[in-house]
Amino acid sequence: MAAKRDRWWVGLIGLIVALILTSQPLPGWLNLFRPDWVALVLVYLAIFTPQRLVLTSAVLCGLLLDAIHGTPLGQYALALVVCIYIPLKLHLHLVLVPIWQSVLTTLVILAIYQFALFWCNGAIGNDLGATAYLAPLASDMLFWPVVLALLDLMHLGRPTARQ
Repeated sequence: MAAKRDRWWVGLIGLIVALILTSQPLPGWLNLFRPDWVALVLVYLAIFTPQRLVLTSAVLCGLLLDAIHGTPLGQYALALVVCIYIPLKLHLHLVLVPIWQSVLTTLVILAIYQFALFWCNGAIGNDLGATAYLAPLASDMLFWPVVLALLDLMHLGRPTARQ
């Protein structure tokens, strides 16, 4: 049973796919609602595999996101580390919550992520407007159950019975 749950490759594949989805171009109006794929996968990993190197993965993925988006080095890394620290500390509680509470909790965690990005952009003088930070939260809330189901299927080898 322990060998069945020790699927370290799930996080690696999930992060690679998330980085690929993040780097793909979208039309202007749809780009505004682009989900934070990397943050969603890292939140999943922080909740369900907290013993892994999730904070290190957050820093590395954040630096890659900085390179992809052309932002100052460390902006996304800082936002991801701040965001991922919360589910790492609360993972024992978050594993047991039903899907609707998981969606709301993830929404709050990703709102903190967006606030960290807002703060970093404000510190360097970039004003993107409130829509640039609030619109991705709507798509994150819609895609969290999908990410949760897919990564659960890969991680556990079977779908979970969340309600």
